[in-house]
Amino acid sequence: MAMLFCFGALGALGIDPPARHSLALQDFEKRLDDYTQLRDRTRSGVKPLKDGASPEVIRQHERALAAKIRAARSNASPGDIFTPEITAEFRRLIGEAMHGKEATRVHQSLKRAEPVKLVLRVNAAYPENVPLPSTPPTLLLYLPAMPRGLEYRVLGHDLVLRDTEANLIVDFISGVVP
Repeated sequence: MAMLFCFGALGALGIDPPARHSLALQDFEKRLDDYTQLRDRTRSGVKPLKDGASPEVIRQHERALAAKIRAARSNASPGDIFTPEITAEFRRLIGEAMHGKEATRVHQSLKRAEPVKLVLRVNAAYPENVPLPSTPPTLLLYLPAMPRGLEYRVLGHDLVLRDTEANLIVDFISGVVP
């Protein structure tokens, strides 16, 4: 509690302590690790994919895995991964990317992306008929690396954390990309 007060007092003075950034990112990494462990536990009950599986078999696998993850995370809601502290850190990191020396590249890449309008819901499948825009590589340089099977996607002004194995929206931050 005293440490939080200290950070708050420093913030009120306009001083941004580096420890707060690393604490938020450590918490983010732990939450990602917890999620990947949960996915690994749920995967054990899903028949593994074979090399050369057909698109339909892959979709069935994704749906089965997603159903098991949803059941295990039945109370999941926005902010379970991107807590307010982690969201603040991501806003800072994305702000640096949007105003840093690579800002022009990030802006150009985002302008080229096909516009996607999607109502985001945690634990929802990413719709198969909606484009899956890539996240600008120059923006990814500013964000924490993702473990295998997870990725960032920028949809309009929102940052989405997507499970690629289950085609599942794990969490998101609304309005984080200017």
